[in-house]
Amino acid sequence: MTLIDYAIVLAYLIAMLGIGFYYRNQKSQSDYFLGGRTLPWQALSLSVMATQLSAVSFISAPAFVGLREGGGLIWLSYELAIPLAMLFLLWFILPSLHASGVVSVYDFLEKRFNRFTRVLISLVFQISRSFATAIMIYAITIVLQSTMGLPFWLSIISIGLITLIYSAFGGMKAVVIGDAVQMLLIIFGAAACLWVALSHLGGFQMIINNIDSSRLSTFNYSGYGLTGNDFGLLPMLFGGLVLYASYYGCDQSEAQRSLSSRSIGDLRKILVTVGLARFPITLLYCFSGLAIGALVVTTPDFAAQIPADKTDWMVPIFIINYMPIGLTGLLVVAMMAAAMSSLSSAINSLAAVSLEDYVRISKKTLSPTQYVNNARWVGIFWGLLTLGLSTVAGDIAPTIIEAINKIGSVFYGPILAIFLLGIYNKKVGALAASTGLIVGVGVNIYLWLSGSLLFWFWWNVIGFVTTLVCAITLTVIYSNNEIREQPKFVTGITIGSVIILSSWFVLIFAIIAYLTQLIS
Repeated sequence: MTLIDYAIVLAYLIAMLGIGFYYRNQKSQSDYFLGGRTLPWQALSLSVMATQLSAVSFISAPAFVGLREGGGLIWLSYELAIPLAMLFLLWFILPSLHASGVVSVYDFLEKRFNRFTRVLISLVFQISRSFATAIMIYAITIVLQSTMGLPFWLSIISIGLITLIYSAFGGMKAVVIGDAVQMLLIIFGAAACLWVALSHLGGFQMIINNIDSSRLSTFNYSGYGLTGNDFGLLPMLFGGLVLYASYYGCDQSEAQRSLSSRSIGDLRKILVTVGLARFPITLLYCFSGLAIGALVVTTPDFAAQIPADKTDWMVPIFIINYMPIGLTGLLVVAMMAAAMSSLSSAINSLAAVSLEDYVRISKKTLSPTQYVNNARWVGIFWGLLTLGLSTVAGDIAPTIIEAINKIGSVFYGPILAIFLLGIYNKKVGALAASTGLIVGVGVNIYLWLSGSLLFWFWWNVIGFVTTLVCAITLTVIYSNNEIREQPKFVTGITIGSVIILSSWFVLIFAIIAYLTQLIS
């Protein structure tokens, strides 16, 4: 990197601090955690996507497509679930949560069941989100080590310190505005990688001539996920539907943005926008992976720099070797932005959940000023803990993007089942719901630790069904007196949103199905 590149990185970090300083004046709980519900839906939509399309996707999705053994465009079949998940959330989950006026989605569970159920499921969230975010931060240290030559510990500090400051002081407004900027940088970065890689290759045809043809395969119709990670269509579709519905609707880090929207109408715009925009961005990631992967095949010196067991190094090494002056700095900023987006979202959502838990358990009454100050300190605690966990992030899967989704697959199915039961089943009480959650998560942990050959995408469905069956069975066997007032059901579905998202699902299916023929 040159002095110009370093100057670009420094300017970006200063700008992030400026955002936190600008939005530092929060007067209440809602203002700090929900932005006072005054944020525009466009910024919230970008923030939702930035949190999920993070540094992991920017680095690891291209590596999966272009270099990972057994990988390729088959990852696109995962995207089929997105429009369906957005429809599901509009119909069944998020409008009811929004109408309830809660700050934490787990407040909703306490109102419907009891405090134990709330604390149990929020604990599950805190464990899974902190570990998943730690892996995301670990991913970006790869970039900073290879591009800027920073030691591992200094990479952690450079990302974490700035993010801690602007997110802790600026609250949700700073997080969302920062995310919106970061999402635009991520898209630009992926497009720049594709353009530069194609320029060095000599055109798109060189990808076809040099890449393994198996990487152009988009659907595995014959794989059912029963004998290992075959990335079959059925587990990717059904497992992806449960995972995405739970992640976007029941994970505080994502749902908090939906709860920050001004109205159900804005909430609908956010989900429809995410349902439409995710696929083109993922497609951009995948094609940049094909192009860089083809460059690896045709350039032995490039290939020699990538460790055999660390395919995620492909994109960072490409950036340092092939990007022109200035663009290198912008791409490092884009990847730092992606990591900071994930960390800031985690800090804000973890602080919201744990502080709300503490206030309820201790039964303390905090003034608005005390609440905001405590929220900042709790956010700093979670930020430091997450950064600490990132120093011990291990190898869970061949690529980081698989590791993140594998962790989520343990928890997301059971969590989604509990929210559905809370909204729609008037008979299920707290004991049945809590037991169902424990059993559902326990079954998935057993599948993981036992070395089962079942593809981990199926864990989402298994955990979801197990939790439902267990909770309903206990309700039938044992009568209970724990039922609280049933929450008001609110739906955000409209004929227009159904037509748009269902049509988009069909179009995505057609594009993916025929993509191999179109590009070969």
